[in-house]
Amino acid sequence: MLGKPPSSRARQKGVTLMIALIVLVVMTLAGIALMRSVDSTNIIAGNLAFQQSATHSGDSAIEAAIGWLETSNAAAYLDSDHATLGDCLGYSASRSDPPLGTTWDAWWNTLSTCQKIALPTDAASNTASYTIHRMCATAGPATAPGTDCSVSSITVVSGTTSSQIAGYVGLQYSGQIYYRITSRIDGPRGTKSYVQAIVSI
Repeated sequence: MLGKPPSSRARQKGVTLMIALIVLVVMTLAGIALMRSVDSTNIIAGNLAFQQSATHSGDSAIEAAIGWLETSNAAAYLDSDHATLGDCLGYSASRSDPPLGTTWDAWWNTLSTCQKIALPTDAASNTASYTIHRMCATAGPATAPGTDCSVSSITVVSGTTSSQIAGYVGLQYSGQIYYRITSRIDGPRGTKSYVQAIVSI
């Protein structure tokens, strides 16, 4: 006697198994994709945190440069291009900008060691360096012809507090010279950040 063909109920069980396996594979792939997405998000968030930490560390370099400018703002001291004289002070009496098409990072690497001052590494493993450029075309006294320094506008003060002569003659104060401070910060995971500030003294 020939065996009976499988019932429709048995065939349905076989189809259910195939569908369950397909769904299991799809769910596995979705789980792997989700894990990769979470890992990528964590890496991006970590990199952004390092970048922000590096940028904050640039403030210390800016403050150090401003402190040096304030203590060095004596007669004619800032008129000399100390970097070309071999004085490693991180200061140049003339302006220097990246050439057209050159990145700030490539420009930074062209600076001599005497044009950059590195600060000690901070608690976040960031090392900040700075360079100061006087915003003048050439070195020399700021008032000399051809130096072409960028200065703030001249302030004129008039009134009883500016003169004891009848008629209230106004007193003129010479404009302050602009200095550009560029700070580069090197941090963990190859993080690099640049911060700039313009100050007038």
